[in-house]
Amino acid sequence: MESVSFVREYLLLGLGFDRLEEGFVDAYTGDPALRRQVENAPKPDPRDLARTAANLRAELPSAGLSEERTRFLDVHLRALECSGRKFAGDDVGFVDEVEAYFDVRIERGDEEQYREAHRKMDAVLPGTGPLAERIRAHRAKDAIPAERLKECVDAFSSALRDVVREHYALPDSEIVEYEVVGDKPWSGFNYYLGDYRSRVAINSDLEQHMSNLPRLIAHESYPGHHTEHCRKEAGLVGSGQLEQTLFVVNTPQCLMAEGLADLALESIVGSDWGLWAQEIYADLGLRFDGEQAQRLSGASGQLLGVRQDAAMMLHDEGRSHDDVAAFLQQWSLSTPERARQSLRFLSSPLWRAYTSTYVEGYRLLGGWLAEVPVGAERSERFRRLLDEPLVPSVLRAGEGYLTAGG
Repeated sequence: MESVSFVREYLLLGLGFDRLEEGFVDAYTGDPALRRQVENAPKPDPRDLARTAANLRAELPSAGLSEERTRFLDVHLRALECSGRKFAGDDVGFVDEVEAYFDVRIERGDEEQYREAHRKMDAVLPGTGPLAERIRAHRAKDAIPAERLKECVDAFSSALRDVVREHYALPDSEIVEYEVVGDKPWSGFNYYLGDYRSRVAINSDLEQHMSNLPRLIAHESYPGHHTEHCRKEAGLVGSGQLEQTLFVVNTPQCLMAEGLADLALESIVGSDWGLWAQEIYADLGLRFDGEQAQRLSGASGQLLGVRQDAAMMLHDEGRSHDDVAAFLQQWSLSTPERARQSLRFLSSPLWRAYTSTYVEGYRLLGGWLAEVPVGAERSERFRRLLDEPLVPSVLRAGEGYLTAGG
């Protein structure tokens, strides 16, 4: 099968999954005729989709694609085969499911590290009451008044866009539009529409906090998801890598994108992001202790694995929702309401494995970026994450295994 036909079959396969679960295709910016073909066809059998993924993977070495594109498609076809099996009702262990989807092998975290995080957080927040109570009091003071949320979002989006454009070129026509929504299992979501346009939804059910909003906007827009989509559309898609017009959940693409987005704020603003944000809030007439936010963020970062542990407890260990909620409250110091919100995400058939993209993505990409000094070399590595079709196994293999570009 020639390369163009092979990629066309890959796109049809990925689009087929959206007929099984709406939302499985996170973004598609390719030929609309392919989407219409899938929409007008009978609903596919998930077992057939799994079989098609396996067959395409077997044919991949003879498809005439570059080594870089072959690596990318190989791990994505493996992920789609697993998704087909899951939709067909196969029993796949949670750890194996995560590995098939995201090209990483996960394990439980170290609770001693979580205790150390609590000790560091205790030192940051003054007072004598239980740490969980002080955290809740701090979050209450840190909450953004609902009537001020839109102007805060606009201010940080504008500021981050300006910083990003100083470092990484963006098309003149790119734009992000924001909307507030409810009844969602996430805090924010980027809907990439193609042609350098995104719609970012922010969940009103979850209280938004001053310390988190800069990170949220960086994650969803600049230099996170929106920026990555724009640059890959201009670069990879523009050069003919049409497999990049499709972005589906539960694939290595997601782990790379979430890791990049979670590292976006520090990567573009630097370690003093809190002091930078403090000035923007001051211009809006809001008081924000940027230095304290930086220290608290650094300490709480050691709790990264708690959500993944909770998912493993729920799906591999068969623990009850009450047990898992109690675990989340104990180690993440969350309220019962927020713990239940996290459980909703972890319990979703479509999203249950997705929490690993944040945990393992941050660890893998953060470690890879940290191998080089802050400055030009670090910026260049972040550019490669924005521009190249890298996958987790390539980063683990080391710099010598990476190509210089597309």
